[in-house]
Amino acid sequence: MDHLKNMRSLITRPRIAMLASAAIAYLATASICLALLLALAGYAAAGGWRFLRVAALTAPRDARGLVVLLRTRWMLRQMIARRRGIAQLFGATAAANSHRVCFLYEDQSWTFRQVDEYSNRVANLLKESGHRPGQVVAILAESRPQFACLWLGAAKAGVVSALINSNLRAQSLLHCLHAADATSLIFGAELASAVLEVAPSLPAGLRLYCLGGGNGGLSNAADLDANLLRASTLQPAYPVKQGPNAKDRLFYIYTSGTTGMPKAAVISHLRFAMMSNTIGLFFGLGLGDILYDCLPLYHTAGGILGIGQAFLRGVTVVIKRKFSASAFWDDCARYQCTAAQYIGEICRYLLAQPAKQSDRRHRVRVMFGNGLRPQIWREFQQRFGVDKMGEFYGATESNCNMVNIDNTVGAVGFLSQIAPSVYPLRLVRVDPDTGEPLRNPRDQLCVPAGPGEPGELIGSVVPGDAIRGIDGYVCKQATEKKMLRNVLRHGDCYFSTGDVLVMDELGYMYFRDRTGDTFRWKGENVSTSEVEACLSNVLSLADCAVYGVEVPGNEGRAGMAAVADPEGRGVEVARLAQHLPHLLPAYARPLFLRIVRHIEATGTFKMKKTELRKDGFDPDRCCGDPLYYLCCRSGQYLALDGPAFAAIARGEIRF
Repeated sequence: MDHLKNMRSLITRPRIAMLASAAIAYLATASICLALLLALAGYAAAGGWRFLRVAALTAPRDARGLVVLLRTRWMLRQMIARRRGIAQLFGATAAANSHRVCFLYEDQSWTFRQVDEYSNRVANLLKESGHRPGQVVAILAESRPQFACLWLGAAKAGVVSALINSNLRAQSLLHCLHAADATSLIFGAELASAVLEVAPSLPAGLRLYCLGGGNGGLSNAADLDANLLRASTLQPAYPVKQGPNAKDRLFYIYTSGTTGMPKAAVISHLRFAMMSNTIGLFFGLGLGDILYDCLPLYHTAGGILGIGQAFLRGVTVVIKRKFSASAFWDDCARYQCTAAQYIGEICRYLLAQPAKQSDRRHRVRVMFGNGLRPQIWREFQQRFGVDKMGEFYGATESNCNMVNIDNTVGAVGFLSQIAPSVYPLRLVRVDPDTGEPLRNPRDQLCVPAGPGEPGELIGSVVPGDAIRGIDGYVCKQATEKKMLRNVLRHGDCYFSTGDVLVMDELGYMYFRDRTGDTFRWKGENVSTSEVEACLSNVLSLADCAVYGVEVPGNEGRAGMAAVADPEGRGVEVARLAQHLPHLLPAYARPLFLRIVRHIEATGTFKMKKTELRKDGFDPDRCCGDPLYYLCCRSGQYLALDGPAFAAIARGEIRF
């Protein structure tokens, strides 16, 4: 039946007209050229002109994308065939560029040889201390060259790293250690207090190493710096005789999924190479380039797309401990950067800075990242003189990745309309209330979204394929929850991103919203169920619904919580303000509160958030319900009335 459907899809009116015109012309004149001309004319007259127009406008873009796709696929096949992992690819880069600068950090300069030797010390130390291939070492530290060297050294020893968000505390931090089944934890001295806080609850037998000197106040922690000084700088033999499997796990990156605590997403050697090399190819990064990386190294953008340019392509990478809007362009000029990374908030913060001469006193030709608002795209380029903005879309744990390669304002990437099957991402319509894909009652297959119609982005899963396969999460059940089956035909399988996008007639994709129970704020994905659980515990198990709301002048959505107070006794908002800083990172704390009598639920007891989300924090829409906003200065929840709402809209109250 599927073959018959495919055949019927090929028999379209324009194609019939094209074939008929060609046949008549050839029979009448025996001229192949005339037959071809009449075939095209017949095709266009029957409606095919739309396809011809799209093909003419997008062929150069699609050809460039195809070249990068083929080059990347060839590289991945070579990795598999030759059993080469990221450590081996870095080794080749370092050997060819031993005296060139790999990392710039503050006043430090790390050559490729120094990075190689430091990571060799790490690998030898891990092997000597009994770490076996496949075991996990967790890394909790702020961005610095050593961060990347640590996981690289672990990879040389066959050890998997778990890159933990340095903002996590208490139960979230413990959860990450347990989820990864870590045998060791390397923590930066600057984060020793976070480890001390959970020390009594750390997994039994967990070995502790303090990066930065001393033991961080933990008597059972070893001084990592001192131990590394005693370790050999020689390249260790790989623990498995035949060498690494490129499909093996390289490290874990934690991401908030649709429910629950942070999930450990698996990054294999292949996936690291695919993601970083694709960006490098599209934007022409290579020897001679200097990349400014001010993003956290525990995240995909900074840790893979940024660091990968150094390890695989020989780019010099400037690492910043933390982003600074006032120092951004001065740093780019100081380090002579030719490229830089961003998230949407960074671009807005930079535009909000007072204009100064150094705004254009730099060599940055391209910036790549995600979350740049279309409204400020051109203004940003014009003010700072950046020739190209490389907006992209990517989900850490999925096979859905796209890149805007031609500076089309607002687009996060594209799908070829000439040959859509080459890169099989699709949009399917979703129920606006539940966020679930809509299915056709007749055959129970998902309903494709057409051009201009919002739909959830999904990616066809081909097990074992280097690009279309997925590594998913450490937890197999969590991975399975992201799978959509029987989507476009019975028996197929797609990865569900939970993101709603819109595609135009040329195939350009535009981000619209997130479905399900996550929202994105300050560049971080926030799991609403985790926040709901914290609020409920603090408020004596009160019903809470957490959702994201738009705040004027800000990217993403800020957290808002509706708290049920059925008896009208009042909610202890001061208690929330007191306890939440110890339970949730700053980006996950609700900025707005709404006290309601009750929260509507579905028949399966899922809270209905659609109307709450539409109301936002506008007092005129919230039916007189008490509203509060989190004052960033005092850390307290203050009453949100009409004047306060207006001040937020004008940007006078900032978050």
